[in-house]
Amino acid sequence: MEPLKSGGSVRHSRARSGDAVHASVLVVLLIGVWCAQALEVSVGKVHFVEVMNGSTVLLPCTYSSCIGIKNLYFSWRYNDNGTMRMMCNGTIPAEGVDPRSNVYNPRVEFVGSSKTSNISILLWNVTFEDEGEYTCFARNPKEKNRNHSAVFTLFVVDEIKEVDNTLTVIILSVVGGIIGLIIVAMILKALIRFIIGKVQNKNKECLVSSSGIDNTENGLTGSKADNKASPKA
Repeated sequence: MEPLKSGGSVRHSRARSGDAVHASVLVVLLIGVWCAQALEVSVGKVHFVEVMNGSTVLLPCTYSSCIGIKNLYFSWRYNDNGTMRMMCNGTIPAEGVDPRSNVYNPRVEFVGSSKTSNISILLWNVTFEDEGEYTCFARNPKEKNRNHSAVFTLFVVDEIKEVDNTLTVIILSVVGGIIGLIIVAMILKALIRFIIGKVQNKNKECLVSSSGIDNTENGLTGSKADNKASPKA
């Protein structure tokens, strides 16, 4: 009976191990699904902008969440030499509901909308002191206060330098001219081959026709000579 008990304990141990593996896989899948649905904010593909002193600039930011939002908290902060100064914050009660925003800078205007998942702001009358990093932050209580942030950098200049595209235009013109010449050369080559082929075919037809006429005449002459009766001795 002892061997049976040992075998049973082994089977129970393997079963427990299998259950543990299945549970671990389930936890990993749940974490993966939760991460895929997690809140995310974005300031666009280009994380910086260069603007002139005295102009108005848009600081873009959007949010996304696969499971939706509820009382989403958002904010904009400016990194002033290590001190994070609040520019704007607010909450969005639910999808499609207008945000409740607070502005802490007289030159800042909130222009976001929950209908477009947008929490962007405008900065009016930009000065050189405004240059630096701006952090867009959001927290979603519906995702157990999952939060995310993105940084947008602002550069302020006296004037926007125009890019000299002369060299680029010259290079494109040269390349385009070369390509055009290659195309013309290929067309001429094909046309010349076509004309030469036509001429050669015509010459072959003439040669065949003249050769047939000569053979016919030679055959007739030969037949006449063959039909002559040989003189009797």
